[in-house]
Amino acid sequence: MTGAQSKKGFLGKKDVDMTEGNILRHLIAFALPLLLGNIFQQLYNTVDSWVVGNFVGDGAFSAVGTVGPIMNTLIGTFMGLSAGAGVVISQYYGAKQYDSVQDTVHTALTLTLILGAVFTAIGVFMTPHMLRLMKTPETVMPEATRYLQIYFSGILGLMVYNIGSGIMRAVGDSQRPFLFLVVSAGTNTVLDLLFVLVFKMGVEGVALATIIAQFVSAALVIYTLLKADNCCRLELKKLRIHGKMLKKILAVGLPAALQMAVTSFSNIFVQSYINQFGKDCMGGWTAYSKIDQFLLLPMQSISLACTTFVGQNLGVGNTKRAKKGISIAMTISVVSTAILMIPVLIFAPQLVEFFNKKPEVIKYGSMLLRLISPFYVLCCVNQVLAGSLRGAGNSRTPMFIMLGSFVLFRQIYLYIMANYISNTIKPIALSYPAGWLVCSTITLIYFLKANWDKYRLVKDDETEPSGK
Repeated sequence: MTGAQSKKGFLGKKDVDMTEGNILRHLIAFALPLLLGNIFQQLYNTVDSWVVGNFVGDGAFSAVGTVGPIMNTLIGTFMGLSAGAGVVISQYYGAKQYDSVQDTVHTALTLTLILGAVFTAIGVFMTPHMLRLMKTPETVMPEATRYLQIYFSGILGLMVYNIGSGIMRAVGDSQRPFLFLVVSAGTNTVLDLLFVLVFKMGVEGVALATIIAQFVSAALVIYTLLKADNCCRLELKKLRIHGKMLKKILAVGLPAALQMAVTSFSNIFVQSYINQFGKDCMGGWTAYSKIDQFLLLPMQSISLACTTFVGQNLGVGNTKRAKKGISIAMTISVVSTAILMIPVLIFAPQLVEFFNKKPEVIKYGSMLLRLISPFYVLCCVNQVLAGSLRGAGNSRTPMFIMLGSFVLFRQIYLYIMANYISNTIKPIALSYPAGWLVCSTITLIYFLKANWDKYRLVKDDETEPSGK
């Protein structure tokens, strides 16, 4: 079974070896379809919010928006584990250890099926308790509960898509995951309109449309892996946990999972501060959050590209090329984010109005966008450098830095601000930029002193090609 060659096959290009060739071209070619794919993935909740905000009602709009931190807590946990699998695969792929790639693929997919059942049960059971923890107003509680419980009942589809697309990206294929998201987002949009406008199903219809669309993307990923003719080929009879690979996946994935889950969980408490300002402020925060997710996409896409690039190059011990790629990725991230901020600052009211036309909601949403968006350049530093460190096999340091900045520091900031300085929306909202500044500063200091070879997952005596 071969793995290093770039080949044409089902739905286009397959694996890409990033250990040689033009660095800028590799990063852009990888990140662009990933960016477009992430945009379509964000369209799930964006379309949900737009349909609910325009055709269901203000209460339902606030309900759909306020559940984000709860969804992201469980999703973030799994995304961290899938990132661990991607790093292991990319390093073994770069080292041309294709048998080890196979073992990691089947271990990761088996783990996903097990966790899918666990997360479904936890999500459905914990929904009302977490909504109360967020101090969700009683007027919003019933619709938020129904939306979340339906969403979590179908979370396996999202998990399978993410682990499958992560496997493809680890070997340089970001094109097909993008195409699958196009199909999935189109399905979601059509079903949203059908269930809400025709069948009058309200938030239940929006949630049902989302999980059906996610299972469509999951089915496409599984079909592609089953038909693959490279080292990522899925064979159902081989599905099992390989202890060695599980240990390596968890070594990278558990810190990332913990960081993402705890950060998302802490945002439940941030949301509780927002909720105290009433339904209109919640609506404005919801609209801001939807636009915020799109603003973060370029830097997140570059960060993921950097993770794969660093992983593959460190797999063959090419530290110099890995560092050069990080520098180029940082430049792309900062420039693209700065350019994207300009129309957001200018057209903030129009962007918020797209989601909700209520004047009070537009006022809050526009204020939040113009207050927070100039600070997004700070995020480029911590996102790209954290992605690079994970690609090197070091996910513990980003975990500690991000937990300290996004959870501990931010909660201390919010407590002091709300209780002793000014419990108003602007200083509360500035807890996000404050956390970004602390995180980026500490991450940069560590990055400049990091030992890159220390965290390599592929040892020097494992770098001879195998699996051919």
